[in-house]
Amino acid sequence: MLNYLLRKIGYSLAVMLGIVVVVFFLFNILPVDPARMTQGQRADVQSLEAVRKEFGLDKSLPVQFAYYLNDLSPIGLHARTAEEQERYHYVQLLPVSATQAICLKWPYLRRSYQTHKEVAALLLEVIPNTLILATFAMLMAIVIGIFLGVLSAVHQNTWIDRLAVGFSVLGISAPSFFAGILIAWLFGFVLSRYTGLNMTGSLYSYDPFKGEVMTWSNVILPAVTLGLRPLAIIVQLTRSSMLEVLNQDYIRTAKAKGLSPNAIIYRHALPNALNPVITAIANWFASLLAGSFFVEYVFGYNGLGKVTVDALEMSDFPVIIGSILFIAFIFVVINILVDMIYVWIDPRVKLN
Repeated sequence: MLNYLLRKIGYSLAVMLGIVVVVFFLFNILPVDPARMTQGQRADVQSLEAVRKEFGLDKSLPVQFAYYLNDLSPIGLHARTAEEQERYHYVQLLPVSATQAICLKWPYLRRSYQTHKEVAALLLEVIPNTLILATFAMLMAIVIGIFLGVLSAVHQNTWIDRLAVGFSVLGISAPSFFAGILIAWLFGFVLSRYTGLNMTGSLYSYDPFKGEVMTWSNVILPAVTLGLRPLAIIVQLTRSSMLEVLNQDYIRTAKAKGLSPNAIIYRHALPNALNPVITAIANWFASLLAGSFFVEYVFGYNGLGKVTVDALEMSDFPVIIGSILFIAFIFVVINILVDMIYVWIDPRVKLN
């Protein structure tokens, strides 16, 4: 198990390195001058050069990449100065010279071109909002999806089955940004006096008397939009798996023994039908974090997606790269956890 885990971690580190290479060079070869974006079109040459020097943009692209890798690496080479210590919060491992040392630190994602805040701090402010949104969306998809999938399988070839399958096909086919616009307009504008929901809004809102307060109602519409596609997938997976299980011999035996339909479905059939559903849930949770980009932007929900789209508009490359690397890291971690669960359930997986 340990060797298998170490091998998976090694593969994952290689994947992350490949993502860093692709993302860094993709955004740094674009014909966009971040210094001009921060200073404006009328900035003088001296101001632009000062900004480029501050962010290391005056160096060649390979040198910039080497410095970026050094910043991202948990073990890096850094100057032994108070300024470097404050920036990286490192712990010295091995002095290399009087001025430099090999240090242990958290990955450093640089600073935003626009706000000059550290990217890690900027992302940590909004990641909880996105995690709450993704959790609500996933819970909705799990509960409703499994219920509809079981209902569809039990009532196969009836109007209930056709309605559930049609709903799932519609949920898979509708793009998230289109569904978001439609749901926001219908429930947040046309029917807002009945639903009490807003077209846009974030988890936290400002009240003139109470200050910053949590507005849970603003999570409902983006969560519904974000959960539509995984809900549709779970409906179809549950239905297919339940139909297969319901045709097994032990289900026929349970019926012959006179067990109630509810006991057969929920005690015997459903637990054995959930294996592919659990796998899909694990993979979809990571996908929801990535899929929240346009949903958050449509609903004005202050999360990781909205911050990333705003950074794209302003060519704030450190924020964009930091967001992409965070999403990639979540995918890698979840894939490792799922693989470990597979190995724990069936040790033969290691042979593959």
